[in-house]
Parts: sequence; structure tokens; C-alpha cells
Amino acid sequence: MTPPGWRIAILNPNTTRAFTDRLGALGSALAAPGTTVIARSPASGPASIECHADEAAALPGLLRLVREEEALGTAAYVIACFGDTGLDAAREIATGPVIGMTEAALFAAAMVAPYFSVITLPPRTILQADRVLRHTGLAHRCRIRAIDVAVDDCVGMDPALLHAMLAEARRAMTEDRAEAIILGCAGLSGLVGPMTQSLGVPVIEGVTVALKMAEGLVAAGLRTSKSCTYAAPPRTEATA
Repeated sequence: MTPPGWRIAILNPNTTRAFTDRLGALGSALAAPGTTVIARSPASGPASIECHADEAAALPGLLRLVREEEALGTAAYVIACFGDTGLDAAREIATGPVIGMTEAALFAAAMVAPYFSVITLPPRTILQADRVLRHTGLAHRCRIRAIDVAVDDCVGMDPALLHAMLAEARRAMTEDRAEAIILGCAGLSGLVGPMTQSLGVPVIEGVTVALKMAEGLVAAGLRTSKSCTYAAPPRTEATA
């Protein structure tokens, strides 16, 4: 059978190249035969997204990447930022599916556990995660927690980060009755293995789940609906 030859873009809205490279390697390792996975980040913008101002500053660069990828015939996209920065705007521009890592992680958790908790960072980003949670309608099954660590501190994967995440996860399992844990940052993928082993419950990283969802939607022949809400913007200048 001839491989499908799909191109899927993982878009990191921040400009930290180490994150982007890590996501690209992760995606390529998980992709089905014939699927090309590339990871991109904007040429300019915030180095990390930790507040509303960061989200707003990242949006023009993110949408520029989507338009560039559309010209290359990209089949689907993954937004690799917890809070799904620019997701709805990207869906207006893209033809193929655009999957946010947060919504993907939440929907996946709902299929493997009755109750689950998100552990994000730093605490001021709880509102961004809560925005996506409320949109999915899963708030009655999930609680959002945070540790006081900056996103930039995830680059080196300091052992203290694992310790803090494990401690908060154990509190979630006791206090929230969580039976699965969602990692609330694209930079935390390296913690999936050790946390799963230590906790004995599913530990979900949204970028990998979103990638496989994107592949599945493309394979099923599904595209973003353009009938109304996600129709192309009426003025191209509105999308940077």
C-alpha cells in the first residue's frame, strides 16, 4: 500500500527553539508511516506564553505560520501550547483539522478515566486552561492545579520539576479523586514515563494525543467545517 504522504505541522506559538525541536522529534517518532511531521515556531514573539499579553503577542506569528503551511498543502495542524493559543483563528484559516493540545488531552482523559486533573504552570495560566476546560464541557470531571514554575524552566528538565509535578499529582489523586493526570505544558513531555511509573495512572501529554487525533481525522477524510463559524476571514488583513 502506498503511504498517504500527509504533512502535519506542530505549531509552537512561542519562539523557544529548544521546545520546538523537542516537539518535532517527538512527533516524528510517533507519526504513522508516510506521515511527515514538522515543527515550527514564529520568527518573532514571546519566548514563552504565561499570560494573556503573551497570547496576544504570539497570535500574529502563529497565524502567519498557518498561512505558510496552507500554501504547502499541509493536511492538519497541532497547536502546541497549553491553553490552545489561537485555535479558533487558525481554524478559520486552515482547510484541514486544527487540534489544540489542551482539548485533545481533555477528551483523551475523558475516555480513560472518570475523573482527572490538569497540572499546569505557572499558577497565573490556570485561567487559560480553564477556558478550554469550560469549552469542552468537562469541568464536572476535572480540576485544574498549578505548580509555581516558569515555562522556561522546563527546557532543562531539572529533577526538581519532576518532584514538584509528582507531589501535586499525588495531591490530585487524593483530593480530586483523579484517576488520570494531564500535563499542562508542551514542555513536559519528558515527564510522561517517570510519572506514569511512579503514579500508576495514565499521564497524558496533549501534543502526542493531538497528533494522533489529527492523523485520524485526516485518514477519515474530515476537514474543518467552513459553513459558518470557521469560514475564511472576510478580510485577509484581519489575520496579520
